[in-house]
Amino acid sequence: MIKEKELRNLYETKLKSANEIAQVLGCSTTKVNYWLNKYDIKKRDIGAAVYIKSNPDGDPFLYKHPQTTEEYFLYGLGLGLFWGEGNKVNKSSVRLGNTDPELIRYFLRFLREIFLIKEGKLRFGLQVFSDVDPEVAKHYWVKKLAVSKQQFQKVVVTPQRGIGTYTKKNKYGVLTVYFSNTKLRGIIVDAITELQNGRLPT
Repeated sequence: MIKEKELRNLYETKLKSANEIAQVLGCSTTKVNYWLNKYDIKKRDIGAAVYIKSNPDGDPFLYKHPQTTEEYFLYGLGLGLFWGEGNKVNKSSVRLGNTDPELIRYFLRFLREIFLIKEGKLRFGLQVFSDVDPEVAKHYWVKKLAVSKQQFQKVVVTPQRGIGTYTKKNKYGVLTVYFSNTKLRGIIVDAITELQNGRLPT
């Protein structure tokens, strides 16, 4: 027999899987699942289980409810930027790409000051045309955003297609902010949906 208090502590508080609990208690996974069902402890779905496994130390962010006019402005601006410039297809991360360093800086402030993200999970992607030196472009963004080169993924180089006005607009390429976290992306998307429905996000 597995005591209910002990099982709830391992499964609901420490967020261990049934298999991990079995290893801790020295019993079978089948037995653990039996007592989870017996105590009517709701099992996590696969998505939740994968999320916990990917984030063993808990969420890599912490929502800070806006308190000042400046924080409310930053919150609204960040939602607007993601609404207009963010990647809506990828559901596993918060992604936003642009050529404007000021716009990128505001979005980073949004993530850092409103959601207190863990800096170590922040990554950057850079796409440049073939007539642009990738290292020069990377150095530009590192300096503009005051971030580390180690946070950059491999620079994607796209072949140049003719001569056009893109040169001035994309002189240093398109910078994409990546913060891999399904939960945070869901929170941001839900807040935008609230705005679309005429309700203020909580």
